[in-house]
Amino acid sequence: MKVFKLMAFVGVMAMSLNALAEGGGDRTFERAFSANAHAMQQYAANQGKPAPVVKDYEYGMKLDVVKVVSVVRPQVACAVVPTAMTYEDSKGQLNTIKYTVAGDCRRQGG
Repeated sequence: MKVFKLMAFVGVMAMSLNALAEGGGDRTFERAFSANAHAMQQYAANQGKPAPVVKDYEYGMKLDVVKVVSVVRPQVACAVVPTAMTYEDSKGQLNTIKYTVAGDCRRQGG
């Protein structure tokens, strides 16, 4: 039930981000993030661990990353874009952190 509430919260947050979206980039991220979240739930189940907890990165947050399990690839955009990383900490717990990065700024068609 907690996973469902968490996913619902992420969905609501994503909808609020869509109001600021330019060209549907946030919708693209949410589709990729949703697919990654599903894959990470499967991974966790296969490893006998609880599904990862999703958190938004805050400046100065201490991360205990022992093993990177998955990274949502940043979008092709000349802007700051959302992404996410799932990792295992020193206690063996899975965590997912959402953060922003400079997009993959490639010139298209020229």
